[in-house]
Amino acid sequence: MQRVSIGADLLKRIFQQLQETYPNEGGGFLLGVPGETVAIREVRPITNTFPTEEQFHRYAMTPLDWAHMEDEADAAGLALVGYYHSHPDWPAIPSEYDRVHALPNFCYIITAVHNGAAADARVWELSTDRAAFDELPLSITG
Repeated sequence: MQRVSIGADLLKRIFQQLQETYPNEGGGFLLGVPGETVAIREVRPITNTFPTEEQFHRYAMTPLDWAHMEDEADAAGLALVGYYHSHPDWPAIPSEYDRVHALPNFCYIITAVHNGAAADARVWELSTDRAAFDELPLSITG
């Protein structure tokens, strides 16, 4: 993966959702078209399934969420290309927890939400040796 493209309207939807879940983490799936430039065509919010007392710094979804989203992407002629989530009152950089739980070949949009306002969105991809994340350029269209 070289770069990621997302429409301003989709990024706005992500920001709105993550501001609403603040002070907890929120997130969801990125559906799109893979390639040298991954074109994100749709976002799907997913409820945080982590125990309530841990949601301020952890986000999780169920395997059923993943299976359903793969089916939905296929039906729409898209692919499941990644995942997005927030870091409340923390930078938009992957945590060690994010690295350990990341999948290769996916893009990860992390949004910093400070005092309830989305402040920064950055895109990451897990390195092939799983040792770290590489930042990818993000192009916002429209």
